[in-house]
Amino acid sequence: MLLKFAIQEFKDDREYKNLSSKTINAYLLTLREFQEFTAKQEVLNAEEVTQSIIKSYLVYCQKERNNNPTTRNTKLHTLKIFFNYLEGEEYITSKQNPTKRIGYIKEEIMIEVFTDQHINQMLNYLRRIKQREHSYAAYRNYVIIVTLLGTGLRLGELCNLKWEDINFQYLTITVWGKKREQSSVPMTEKLAKELAEYRIFCEQHFKQLSHSVFVGQYTNERLTEQAVKCVFKRLSKVMNFTNCRLSAHTFRHTFAHRMIMAGCDVLTLQKLLRHNQLAMTQRYVALWGTALKEQNDKFNPLNNLNI
Repeated sequence: MLLKFAIQEFKDDREYKNLSSKTINAYLLTLREFQEFTAKQEVLNAEEVTQSIIKSYLVYCQKERNNNPTTRNTKLHTLKIFFNYLEGEEYITSKQNPTKRIGYIKEEIMIEVFTDQHINQMLNYLRRIKQREHSYAAYRNYVIIVTLLGTGLRLGELCNLKWEDINFQYLTITVWGKKREQSSVPMTEKLAKELAEYRIFCEQHFKQLSHSVFVGQYTNERLTEQAVKCVFKRLSKVMNFTNCRLSAHTFRHTFAHRMIMAGCDVLTLQKLLRHNQLAMTQRYVALWGTALKEQNDKFNPLNNLNI
């Protein structure tokens, strides 16, 4: 079967299974890049793809596209899903599945987090602009940062947030996470106060409150993920942080880091971050073991024993 037709059938199957358009587009980005690579090798059919070709493609991603180990593992994961689908549909046999015995690349796990200085620098900058220029965008960006720091929301969850999702009485936020799963996230009274004041500002600024919490400065319509990335990109140029990337995910990492530093247990953190697998949360614990050491030194039962 021609690879380009196999990819189309795979796309149709994922749409039938109601995967999100974002997930499907991510799959297609890798698969089409892979198809272009194999075409240059004069390999057009899915059953002709070998383990050697898969490995050559991953080396190409490393050397020509400068993909780091994490990105290459993501691409390999997509190829495994694709060829497992072809095997399940009996377009190829188990022996013809080229991804069967290819293991993932070892990753150097380095997770960047913001320091108190980083956070204060960003918030003070946006606060000054808001006071000086009465800028909606500066105030919105300020509240975006406070919300991310206070909840650990993913970028998509933040952009999809609606006012009806925020329960000021019970201090909860309803979010739609990965795989479009609905869950409830607790919020502190401090965050609730910030969001309540921001809501009043939005009503006064736009005259009519949008359904979405975070909107464009002139459109009063939902802020897209790309728009938020651009906000952080512009802010990054002003802040000029040299030791961490200014992104929504860095705020999520910072949330996890601060929770661990404060003594939060791994199961509670897993629920707050909405990780399906505990192993994902344990990566944070393994990275910031010094924080656990401090907690252990403080609360260890041997401290109060005369031995």
